[in-house]
Amino acid sequence: MENQQNKKKKLAVRLLIVVYLFAMFFPFFWIFVTSFKKSGEIFGEGAFRIIPENPTLQNYITVIFDKGIFKSILTSLIVATVTTLYIILIATFTAYAISRFHFKGKSILLGIILAVSMFPQMIVVGPIYNLFMDLGLTNSYGIVLPYSTITLPIAVWILVTHFNEIPLALEESAKIDGASSIQTLFKIVFPLAAPGVFTTAIIVFIAAWNEFLLTITLNSDPAYHTVPVAISMLRTQFEILWGEVAAATTLVPIPTLLIVLFFQKQIIAGLTQGGVKE
Repeated sequence: MENQQNKKKKLAVRLLIVVYLFAMFFPFFWIFVTSFKKSGEIFGEGAFRIIPENPTLQNYITVIFDKGIFKSILTSLIVATVTTLYIILIATFTAYAISRFHFKGKSILLGIILAVSMFPQMIVVGPIYNLFMDLGLTNSYGIVLPYSTITLPIAVWILVTHFNEIPLALEESAKIDGASSIQTLFKIVFPLAAPGVFTTAIIVFIAAWNEFLLTITLNSDPAYHTVPVAISMLRTQFEILWGEVAAATTLVPIPTLLIVLFFQKQIIAGLTQGGVKE
């Protein structure tokens, strides 16, 4: 009797997982299918046809050669890479100081850092826009600077957790041997926290890659449009070009997908490193 109940529970769990995976992956599959359809098929009688009646590559040709989606991908790569490098550098020093130095208000400081990430972007966009107008930084790669409002807090929080897992005795031994604080950080702490730092870098990169509001507000010049903004511009005065949107949406995740697949082991190691208290 118990075995039958266990089998039913396992079957129910498996069915639930299948339904969840279907709900999660079906939109991506449908976007891929739509990218090969003509406009008439997207909204016409063949709207629900899985295999297009007259498959075409015209949507891909248009977004690649006419709309310059690769230029936007390159811009996103530059912006996301620069953002990741300087955010990780700042977050590493900040998290190390919070983790290792004892001072009053440490918990309050961490709370303030977390609170910054909770501010709606609509609140900070106005002041940032006015500042950028005064400094002449609109329509430039200076967009990487305000990206810190959405990436730095989470980076600090993740790295504080990983630094807390590193035994303090290792640093004390290094200091006894004559190592400075900077040498201890880069030769002892940083290598041990590398999986966590790497995972944080991936998270920051993806957050910067997907950012939309700041870019569309500060960079009106198409030459500085990142991928999310470029996709939102695939429209005319009266309609959204869904075929081109689907084609661009199919191409855009490839760089980040390759990064995640290539560094999968490091990402998993970083995510699990701070999860067990020894």
